[in-house]
Amino acid sequence: MADLRVGQELSGTTYSYIPQNITRFDVLGPEGLSPVTGRVGDRPAANLASGPEGLLTLIHETTDSILTYRDFQKFVAFTEHKDFTWAIAEHAARGIPEFGFKETYRRYAKALIAVGDGAGQDTRVGLNFELVALSNPYTDPITGGLQVQLWLGDAPLPDTQIEVFAKDMTDQVTVTKYRTDEAGMVTLPMAPNTEYLVDSVILSAREPSPETQEAVWHSDWAALTFKTGSDLGD
Repeated sequence: MADLRVGQELSGTTYSYIPQNITRFDVLGPEGLSPVTGRVGDRPAANLASGPEGLLTLIHETTDSILTYRDFQKFVAFTEHKDFTWAIAEHAARGIPEFGFKETYRRYAKALIAVGDGAGQDTRVGLNFELVALSNPYTDPITGGLQVQLWLGDAPLPDTQIEVFAKDMTDQVTVTKYRTDEAGMVTLPMAPNTEYLVDSVILSAREPSPETQEAVWHSDWAALTFKTGSDLGD
C-alpha cells in the first residue's frame, strides 16, 4: 500500500485516488509494467499485490494544478530556494503584476520498493522529467554514495539543483542541496536506516491562455523516494 502525499520535509497531507488528477499511475516490477487502478476516493491511493520478489518502481504523474500568488514574497522565496533567481527579473521584464498571477505545476514521482531481496535496477520509465537511481539502494554497495541522473525529455539535465531530504530513525529530517554535473549526474551520500526523498524542480515561462487559466509560469517537479537498510554494503 502507498499514499500520495504532498507536504514539506517528508511530512504532509495524504491524497485519495482521484482519476482526474492523474496522468499516469503505474508499477514496474519483475513481471513488467502494469497500471495502478482503484476506486474514486481510495486512501491509500495504491493497494496492490506485490508479486514476485524484486525491485518495484511505483510511478505517478499528476495532471497540471494551478496556484495563484497573492504574496509576491512567496514567489521570491520559491525562486531563491529552488535556484530560479533569474525569474524575478524576467517577471518584471514581462510586465507581470506582483499580485494575483498564476503558476501551473506538475509532479513526476517514483518510489523504489523492495519486495523480498529487492533485486533489480531502476531505469527510465518515460516521464518527461525524471530522476533515475544508477544503483539499487537495497542490494548494491552504497557506502560511497548513491549516484542518480536527472533527465528532461530525452536528454540528461546538467547544472541543475538537486535537493535531498533525509529522515532518520528518530524522525529528524536534514536537507542538503547538490548540483548535477555535465552528464546530469550527482553522487549523494547515504546513511543507514534512513528514508530519502530526492527532488528537483524546473521553472519555465508560460504564455497565458484560457486553457491554463492565464498562468504565466509553469514548474515541473521530479521526485525519487526510497529507504536504506541497516547495511550499506562493502
